[in-house]
Amino acid sequence: MKAYEAVNPNSVFLYSEQTIEEASRLLLDRGITKAPVLDSSNECIGIITKDLLLHAMLNGTSLETRVPEIMQSDCYFLAHDDKLSINNNRQLESGIVLKNGLPVGVIEPKDIINVYIKRRKDEKENIKATMDAVYNPVIAINNNNIIKIFNKWAAKAFNINETKALNSHAENVIPNQEILELLTGEISYPDNKISFNGLSYVPYRKNVYRDSEQIGRVLVLRDISEIETMIQKSEYTKRLNRELEAIIESSFDGLYVTDGQANTLRLNKGFERIMGITQEQCVGRNMKELVDRGVFSRSGTLVALETGDRATLTLTASTGKEALVTSNPIYDEKGNIILVVTNVRDITELNELQRRLERVEGLQELYKTELQQMKLENSRKLIMNSTKMKELINMAMRVADVDSTVLIQGESGVGKELIAETIHFNSNRNDTPFIRLNCGAIPENLLESELFGYEAGAFTGANKNGKVGLFELAQGGILFLDEIGELPLNLQVKLLRVLQDKEIMRVGGVKPIKVNTRIIAGTNRDLMSMVDKNLFRLDLYYRLNVIPITVPPLRERREDIPALMNYFINEFNQKYGMKKRLDNKVYNNLIEYNWPGNVRELENLIERLVVTSIDNTININDLPSSYIKTSSTMLEDDKQIIPLQQAVENTERKLLENAFSRYRTSYQVAQALKVNQSTIVRKVHKYGITR
Repeated sequence: MKAYEAVNPNSVFLYSEQTIEEASRLLLDRGITKAPVLDSSNECIGIITKDLLLHAMLNGTSLETRVPEIMQSDCYFLAHDDKLSINNNRQLESGIVLKNGLPVGVIEPKDIINVYIKRRKDEKENIKATMDAVYNPVIAINNNNIIKIFNKWAAKAFNINETKALNSHAENVIPNQEILELLTGEISYPDNKISFNGLSYVPYRKNVYRDSEQIGRVLVLRDISEIETMIQKSEYTKRLNRELEAIIESSFDGLYVTDGQANTLRLNKGFERIMGITQEQCVGRNMKELVDRGVFSRSGTLVALETGDRATLTLTASTGKEALVTSNPIYDEKGNIILVVTNVRDITELNELQRRLERVEGLQELYKTELQQMKLENSRKLIMNSTKMKELINMAMRVADVDSTVLIQGESGVGKELIAETIHFNSNRNDTPFIRLNCGAIPENLLESELFGYEAGAFTGANKNGKVGLFELAQGGILFLDEIGELPLNLQVKLLRVLQDKEIMRVGGVKPIKVNTRIIAGTNRDLMSMVDKNLFRLDLYYRLNVIPITVPPLRERREDIPALMNYFINEFNQKYGMKKRLDNKVYNNLIEYNWPGNVRELENLIERLVVTSIDNTININDLPSSYIKTSSTMLEDDKQIIPLQQAVENTERKLLENAFSRYRTSYQVAQALKVNQSTIVRKVHKYGITR
């Protein structure tokens, strides 16, 4: 388990300007016991706990005292991808999780334990389904002989309720003393059959280890009643008749028969399938010779002839399958061994069962990652190739299912509203309203009534029935307050109260109304600079900036430009019933452009080009002059210092364009450039190159 998986969703950050009164209220509201203290650079300088706050209050410390004066400076830090173990006592302490050196949340021991409890529950359900799929009784105990696995076939064999058997002592559940001794005793290896309730079984027992330490034992009982019936027939008839032939060949298990001197008489198709060895290799040859020649690694037949008793062993066949081999000597009336009949059962599935149990935790992590990726791919309107945007969207989806306030920052036109929609779409509120409000688009005298609503007769010109505000309309859902920096100071106070108390008061109202609305704020302004100028409240900034997300401008993620151009050209072609395409030179110019208006500017430009261009191919002459790089500009650009990655990508793009002007297929281009065809296809998609 990684540290970020156990971060308490109610984590809150305190800042050095906050008082112990504010800190107490925050910890109480969130139901947490600790919170990191951050400086103005969002770096952790200490930690505040309920005990520290209580001690300070009991000692008469003023509630207006700043938190740094009572905080604990010594903190336990973890990286967001550190691996946590419930067996590590140090990691069961409260810790602050850092990403890129900045805190992103707090882990307390109960958070780690809760995650482990859920994983163990899922693991048990997977184990039970797997065990019930095995057509054999399976029983597992821990070191205290407490039953931890008791599948439905065991319940059927012993006629015992599966639920009652679980977590009971084996002595109180297993009625057969021989099976009980096999399960709980110290027998080195079980090699005898067991009979009860009219059926015969061969037991297979294996100790279970974790980190080289035994944690329990598994016992599997394999039904050999059918084989025993066949052997009894052979004892009476002395030879195989046609009926026995049919039984042998229809057996799914492998059968191998020798005489009393270990000479091979026959083997069935099941044996050939499991062992990968044919009749031609064995029939007429002595088993000792076959072992000496390496056809078999060892032989149960030879052991049975040597001991005069049933022999059971395991081996790995040339097919890679794992097999349980049971050799039974057959005696005549004088006590001489006349036959040895060997049963070979494919136990690959059963052994794989143990290995699958050990892989459960890894599989859970894999499935979680795949689910996260599927959610990313299914998010609406997300056109991106850049690592920055993929990390940003991953972050948005990680915080989607918690109700923390999110502050989305970025230049105008970068898609802040789209990020807010992505959070709503991937949250547990996705079937509830998503309400948008541009705080800068509504006059100040109307903004309060828009947000909070008003009662009948609240002011002159008010609707006689009153009006519901956006907070109430977004009840249970998300309210996206874009351009939050334009919110007047008097409304900032009221918004702060809503965030703290979860209730609003309509204009002209006297009764507070409870609201369950998650707030996401957006801005293209520097709110901290506005705080310094007394244009924005610091306490509101801290309330909004619980989870900050910054959307990079388009010029900092140029990998996205070709994909966005392709997306918009297709969208407007469909909208206007056209078949326009962009010339490669247009791509090159627009990729190098700085896009002060970001994605919105790019979208508007593509729409203008689709509508106004005459030919189906939009060429360089169709671009407005401000978007065209002249030769002099290009010469100047050649003298400029640009990031190495950007220079490499520019070179790759031009090289691919030249190659596709000469060759027709990606395969030919790959041969010419001496790279894999898949590399060419990936880079064509990355740079939006039209072939």
